[in-house]
Amino acid sequence: MGSKNKLKRFRENETFSNVIQPTRKEVIDGFSVKGNWHTIFNNNNPIVLELGCGKGEYTIALARKNPNINYIGVDIKGARFWRGAKIALEENLSNVAFLRSQIELIDLLFNEKEVAEIWITFPDPQIKYTRTKHRLTNGAFLKKYHHILKPEGIVHLKTDSEFMHGYTLGLLHGEGQEIIYAHHDIYKNYHAPEEVTSTQTFYESQYLEKSKPITYIKFRLRY
Repeated sequence: MGSKNKLKRFRENETFSNVIQPTRKEVIDGFSVKGNWHTIFNNNNPIVLELGCGKGEYTIALARKNPNINYIGVDIKGARFWRGAKIALEENLSNVAFLRSQIELIDLLFNEKEVAEIWITFPDPQIKYTRTKHRLTNGAFLKKYHHILKPEGIVHLKTDSEFMHGYTLGLLHGEGQEIIYAHHDIYKNYHAPEEVTSTQTFYESQYLEKSKPITYIKFRLRY
């Protein structure tokens, strides 16, 4: 994407009513929307996050199917989720918002027990050992998710990375977390959850065309 295109999208994001872009300082000093997300949606419906939402394809697809649930796509790259934000406005999806921020600040963006579910879709697996702290399912991130999730809150991980799948499963087993469902090739499993197989991102469909397995884990955190 050219720099002119990016700048255009950044400018458009600033005009979108469904895009929230706090500065890092605003988040650290005390984010005013934290604990008050119901005021963004004007209701008290459950909140579901998509972390590293990219173009917001999953956020949009889930919001279309579940009008009584509020969906928030979180990503630091605003030029990417611009498309999702634009589609949501065009379709009058009032249960969609996009938040531009670092995921490492997630516990400063949402209150304790404010979130019902978290989707992590096709994150960068950060395979090098030196990048462990950046993996979205490392121990530190899991504790942050536990903090913002309701007591029975669910985390979904969908990835094409066998490494990320194996790493996360091993970590969850080692910590004694509750693994509700796990499969190393979700589209070849007859009993796969419909919410997992009915929505595909652009890149996911490309992986499937090349017969690349898509893995999935559904889990609940207990500390």
